[in-house]
Amino acid sequence: MSLSSFQLPPSHPLARYGWDADWETEFAPYAEQGLLPGRVVRVDRGQCDVITPAGTVRADTEFVVPRDPMKVVCTGDWVAVDPEGDDPRYVRTLLPRRTAFVRSTSSKRSEGQILAANVDHAIIAVSLAVELDLGRIERFLALAWESGAQPVVVLTKADLVPDPVTLAHLVQDVETTAPGVPVLTISAHAGDGLAALVALVGSGTSVLLGQSGAGKSTLANALLGEDVMDVRAARDVDGKGRHTTTTRNLLALPGGGVLIDTPGLRGVGLFDAETGVGQVFAEIEELAAECRFSDCGHGSEPGCAVRLAVETGDLPVRRLESYRKLMRENQRIVAKTDARLRAEIKKDWKKRGAEGKAAMEAKRGRWR
Repeated sequence: MSLSSFQLPPSHPLARYGWDADWETEFAPYAEQGLLPGRVVRVDRGQCDVITPAGTVRADTEFVVPRDPMKVVCTGDWVAVDPEGDDPRYVRTLLPRRTAFVRSTSSKRSEGQILAANVDHAIIAVSLAVELDLGRIERFLALAWESGAQPVVVLTKADLVPDPVTLAHLVQDVETTAPGVPVLTISAHAGDGLAALVALVGSGTSVLLGQSGAGKSTLANALLGEDVMDVRAARDVDGKGRHTTTTRNLLALPGGGVLIDTPGLRGVGLFDAETGVGQVFAEIEELAAECRFSDCGHGSEPGCAVRLAVETGDLPVRRLESYRKLMRENQRIVAKTDARLRAEIKKDWKKRGAEGKAAMEAKRGRWR
């Protein structure tokens, strides 16, 4: 069932942005306080643009700045803002997120970065102008499944692969890499294949993800029916492009639904995505259940169903190696995150202990 299946009447000013009966119920306590509901369409340096029943307003996030980077205001969030006043008004609270697309920060620290909130579909744009990087696709898929959204792989620039046999082989490679995920081939310039994607994103919220040069801005313009996003040519030498999108923007689509366009992602680090990795490699997880030992590492253990599948050719070696790599990476980031949380808790305990000691010393001073 879609996250946006319980829709309010189309006449509601926020209905086209995903507002539904469940959000209405969630917002009820804030409505009693006279606050306005709104959806964040863009975040920039501590302020954000919010679409409300009264139109788009500029809002300051000063009152909702948490210590946890996972709870910062993000494009796609539903918020409560001041009902009136000069811009910027203030965001007073965030409504609980239904889904969130999260990756680890590029700084390699044990922190997550939220790229989009309350998303129904994660569209992973992959250019056919360069050699397919199946490992990178698997990373995107793991994060997408972990977010709670339905991933979709879109192979862009299909017009650059004129041979139908070659194109069919490329699609098959991606379908094998993305079990249970729709794989679409599109030429945004020619308009080929767009109808299927338009139908898919016509309800709910979709986020557009991929590397620079993957054709995301061109694809966004095709879905929007106008040149809203800046487009630049990719380099011939490696197919990479410059960042034409520098912020994450939420845009209403003419046929229904909304699209969050994102900057090109250089790094796609996992962040506590074990469930997502398991879903990407569902066939390995199923085989692992047949191993003799429940904690089988799929190496030299006897009775390993996974290794047997590799030996018989039923499981590609690349898939197993990619699975191991992503699981190890995810375990490292989880361990780092746990260590960071323990350190923060310990620091907080020490602070409270020092404050308590100071208070006792002050009391003793008064008693003397």
